Amino acid sequence: MTPRIVEGDLLEQRVDAIVNAWNRNIIPWWLLLPQGVSGAIKKRGGVGPFRELARVGPMPLGSAVVTSAGRLPYRGIIHVTGIDMLWRSSERAIRDSVANALARAREHGFRSVAFPVIGSGSGGFDEARALEVMVSALEASDADIDVTVVRYRRR
Repeated sequence: MTPRIVEGDLLEQRVDAIVNAWNRNIIPWWLLLPQGVSGAIKKRGGVGPFRELARVGPMPLGSAVVTSAGRLPYRGIIHVTGIDMLWRSSERAIRDSVANALARAREHGFRSVAFPVIGSGSGGFDEARALEVMVSALEASDADIDVTVVRYRRR
């Protein structure tokens, strides 16, 4: 698979599902300051997806869970745990997050998915390197899914 890389806003992509780079789900969502992709989802989509996510409990690093999209126009949100307990990301966490997000997308019948650059926000991972790791993981996948990776840029 060859992903399409664009600059813009993840929440403006016309896809079946978006990926939210999340934490390990150990700190309750309502205690976290809204920031990045999660903050945008909460602001525009409501808190419903995060209430669903809270019922999952702690998530292993690199795992992925699907919730509804709240008020957003998607079939679902795939939440990946791309950062560890110290709020840092790694190549392995990024690769595992991509692989598990694609697995959840297949399970739910999503034909198109938009990813942010995992680990490059709160995770502190270099954006260019994170993008390289993601593209490598996506290209190694045999998933028949249309993938867009969105490099966030304010307009």
